[in-house]
Amino acid sequence: MAKNLVIVESPAKAKTLKKFLGNTFKIEASVGHVRDLPKSELGIDIENDFEPKYITIRGKGDILSKLRKEVKVSENIYLATDPDREGEAISWHLMHALKLTDVSDKGKKVKRITFNEITKNAVKKSIKEAREIDMGLVNAQQARRELDRIVGYKISPLLWKKVKKGLSAGRVQSVALKMICDREDEIENFHSEEYWSIDVELSGAQKQTKGGKDSLIARLTGHEIHSREEADSIISDINKNKFLVSEVKKGSRTKKSLPPFITSTLQQEASKILGFATHKTMSLAQQLYEGIDVKGEGTIGLVTYTRTDSTRISDEAFLDVKAFITNRFGEEYANQIKSEFKARARAQDAHEAIRPTYSEFTPEKLKES
Repeated sequence: MAKNLVIVESPAKAKTLKKFLGNTFKIEASVGHVRDLPKSELGIDIENDFEPKYITIRGKGDILSKLRKEVKVSENIYLATDPDREGEAISWHLMHALKLTDVSDKGKKVKRITFNEITKNAVKKSIKEAREIDMGLVNAQQARRELDRIVGYKISPLLWKKVKKGLSAGRVQSVALKMICDREDEIENFHSEEYWSIDVELSGAQKQTKGGKDSLIARLTGHEIHSREEADSIISDINKNKFLVSEVKKGSRTKKSLPPFITSTLQQEASKILGFATHKTMSLAQQLYEGIDVKGEGTIGLVTYTRTDSTRISDEAFLDVKAFITNRFGEEYANQIKSEFKARARAQDAHEAIRPTYSEFTPEKLKES
C-alpha cells in the first residue's frame, strides 16, 4: 500500500505525476476548490474583522470522503495544488476540510509542495523541499475573494434597481468599467486636426543593380502642413529644383529575440495569430502544463506553469535550449549568454516564464499527439 498521498487539483495532473513518483505514492485530485462562501448570503461578518463563513461546495462530498479514506492509510500527505495564491488557498481549505491539522498530531506529516513544471526532476525536487502552507498567499487570496463578494453582493442589487435586472458588478468589472468610461470621454473630447506629409522618391540615388536603378524615399521635415493647398504649394516649389544625394549611409542593426511569454503576452499572441479568446488560450495552456498523452512516451507536461508575470528562465532551461539550437541549426545561432529582461514594475516574479519543458519535443514530433 502507498505510504505517501499527493493531492493535486486536476485529475490530468494526477496521471502525469503517477509516472514520475512510482508505487509508493498515491495521487488523488480535489478537482479544484472544495470550500467556498455560501451563494445564498454575503458569508462575511463585516463587523467581526471580515471573518469569512466557508461551506463545502455542493458535489464535493464524495471527493472529500474518498480523500479522508486515503489520508487514514497514508503516512505522508503532500498538498500539490497549483503554485499560485489560488492553489495555496485550496491547500489550506483541504487542511480544514480533511482535518489534516488533527492527523499531524498523530504522527502523520502534512506538507505543501509546488512545482513550476511537471517534469521528473522538478517533482522530485519539490518533495525534498516540502514546506508549510504560506499564510501570506492564503490571506491574499481570501482578501481578493472577500472583495469580490462584498463589491458584487452590495453593488449588483443597486444595478438591478437603477439599470437592468441581471447585471453584475465586481472587483474587476467595476474598475474596468471606470477605465472604459474615462477612455470614452477622452475620445469624445478629442479635437482632430488635419496634417499632411510629403515624400519624394529619388530615382538613381544608389549604384545600379541588375534589376535597374535603386531609389530612395526622402521625407520633407521642418514644415507642419495643415491643408491640401499648403501641400500643393510646397510641391510646386520643390518641382522647380533639382535634388542631389550627397551621401548614402548603410548600416546594420541587430534584432534581439523577444522576451519569453508571460501570461498576458501569451494571450495577446494567441489572439493576434490564432484568433483565440482568452478563455480558450488559458484552457489549452493548462492542459499542456498538466500533461498530454505523447505517442510512445506516455503522459508528459509540455510547458511550465502558465500563470506568471516573470520573463525569467532557469539556467538549466537555457542550457537545454542552447544545446538544442546548436545541434539543430548551428553554433552561430545559439546565444552563448542567457538574455536577461527587465522585470515590469510590481511584477511578483514568483515563477519562471512560460516555456517548453523539453526542447526535444518539437511540433513535428508532437503533431500526432
